[in-house]
Amino acid sequence: MDLRVETYSSAADFLASFDPVTPGCLVLDVRMPGMSGLEIQQNLTSNKCGLPIIIISGHADVAMCIRAFEGGAFAFLEKPVNQQDLLEQIQKAIAQDRKNGQESMPAADIEDRVASLTPREREVMELLVTGHSMKQIAPELQISLPTCSKHRASVLEKLDVENDVQLVRRVHAWKTPSP
Repeated sequence: MDLRVETYSSAADFLASFDPVTPGCLVLDVRMPGMSGLEIQQNLTSNKCGLPIIIISGHADVAMCIRAFEGGAFAFLEKPVNQQDLLEQIQKAIAQDRKNGQESMPAADIEDRVASLTPREREVMELLVTGHSMKQIAPELQISLPTCSKHRASVLEKLDVENDVQLVRRVHAWKTPSP
């Protein structure tokens, strides 16, 4: 599957080397030496870590599953774990983490990306994020619809987003000062 995997002998070893910037996901067993998987999850959640967590257990009950999901677990799997199910959940979790990382790009990076826009691309971006459609933007800027579409495509590429919804989120994050 070409996945980079790191294993740790204990929760303390993982927490000591954990880098929240590195994309990925965390697979935890509920029963581990020292800190339980649910305790690690709680520790990471209380420290505002958004790393997707997949929890596995051979001794699960409804209360444990509820606790895991209330703590933000991405998935909860019972042992014996089907390898294909686990791999699918890992791939989904990694994709979600990458998406979350793109949406939470530092303001300075967004600033640089916005600065790389041409004046016309900036106009198109501003109108897109205020809810204008391409059919509304083209006549307002007195350009053809195909030209408007090219500017939109360039804006999406330069801001490293896949669609208008992600563009709105990224620009909103950039324009909204953090507390």
